Amino acid sequence: MPSFKSFLLAITAVAPGAFASPVPGANSTSVVDAAPQWYSGPWYNFPSMGTWRSFDELYNIHSPYMAMTGSTWGDIEKIRASCLNIGAQYGVDPRIILAMIMQESHGYVGVRTTYSWEGIPTAGLMQCWGCQGYPGRVNLSQQEIDNMVRGGVEHYKGNLRNWGDAMTESCVYPAMREYNSGNVNPNDLSDGRGATPGYVSDVAQRLQGWAD
Repeated sequence: MPSFKSFLLAITAVAPGAFASPVPGANSTSVVDAAPQWYSGPWYNFPSMGTWRSFDELYNIHSPYMAMTGSTWGDIEKIRASCLNIGAQYGVDPRIILAMIMQESHGYVGVRTTYSWEGIPTAGLMQCWGCQGYPGRVNLSQQEIDNMVRGGVEHYKGNLRNWGDAMTESCVYPAMREYNSGNVNPNDLSDGRGATPGYVSDVAQRLQGWAD
């Protein structure tokens, strides 16, 4: 989202080191500060789920970046609750939901909604097609945030079913590719097919603790 990038540049110009390494919570380890690594090829070229941070670690790493977008801390806590509760309802690892939220909207609850030529929205925290959004608004209710997260998770769950519907690398990574681009080259998950080439690679690195 261009406005977020502009805001981030303005913040770092005033205080260059202010957000370079968000302070982790008491139970987390240090943030990944290195430049992101590019992953490509089939699913087994992507990081093992054993390398992913815990949900609490990821929340502690990413929540300061959510706050930088304009989401309130109340909004951010509700995002946390949605990831855990809706993830449990649909059998989707809440870490995946959180990382995809960061990739799609940086956790800004008022993220803009775009429309297809047919008038169908792409909206919400997970920027999913046909989903609910609340552009320009913050201090949302838990129900409103749940609406956005549930819409994205329902889409991702549908993608997962096409790849075996399991919380394994062979399912979750191709499903991310399908979520972003609508179709998948299983031999190269960084083949965006008209969408974002690095989508799966970026989400994988967010799951390991990389943040921006």
